[in-house]
Amino acid sequence: MLFALIMGFVSAAPPVVTGCQAQDLTPAPDTSMLSPAVSALAQEQQEPAAQPLPEKWVCLTFDDGPSKTTPDVLSALNAAGVHATFFVVATGYNEKYLPLLAEAVSAGHQIALHSASHEYSDIYRSSDAYWEDIALLKERIAPYVDAESIRYLRFPGGSTNTVSRRYGGKGLMKQLKAEVEQKGWHWVDWNVCAEDAVGGHPSAGTIYRNVVHETGQQTNCIVLMHDSSTTRTTAEALPDIIRWYADNGYTFLTVAEALPLG
Repeated sequence: MLFALIMGFVSAAPPVVTGCQAQDLTPAPDTSMLSPAVSALAQEQQEPAAQPLPEKWVCLTFDDGPSKTTPDVLSALNAAGVHATFFVVATGYNEKYLPLLAEAVSAGHQIALHSASHEYSDIYRSSDAYWEDIALLKERIAPYVDAESIRYLRFPGGSTNTVSRRYGGKGLMKQLKAEVEQKGWHWVDWNVCAEDAVGGHPSAGTIYRNVVHETGQQTNCIVLMHDSSTTRTTAEALPDIIRWYADNGYTFLTVAEALPLG
């Protein structure tokens, strides 16, 4: 089931985007990691895609790239013939890596929106501030991908983060989720976190064990990982993570394949 205990793990401080900061976690997450429309689709498939979803599937997703880590992540994915989804940033500090987005698309990976600045205090001041950030992100990645066609995003910190309340008030995230849905877009959280962006730079082995442990008995998984400059060991863990899911009967999907637009 897609319903799972979900906690928002991402944080940042220029010039390096990092993640998994304890102070930003949600103590009482929402009941779903997806918008109501997407949750209904995942549960009931009232409007099924052209091909039915497999019983067991996994989406490998990466936040906070592209960066110097991204080529190694792409190499591991491409070697395994697996497509993933990248929730990208364009902070100005990673500008030289943005051409990697075109490479990712050409290899069959999905590009989705995350944030231009990843600065909570800026993007969560108001609804207008959030959408200005998304507009800037689309502008910055437009030379490399069809930014206007992108309809999937992930809120920095996840949709149940506590930081949005700190800067924009208790009702801001509810408003933003409604606005995303009004656009006909999907916002996407996760139900498996690799915890690869926590402090202490976890080893590849630790990241692998985190993914296996959090997957547990779940048959439909959206895995949060990072391809930021500080998460190099994620790329090292990726071949073993892919092998484990394959050995346990999971089909690899992009988010768009798992949760198609209505």
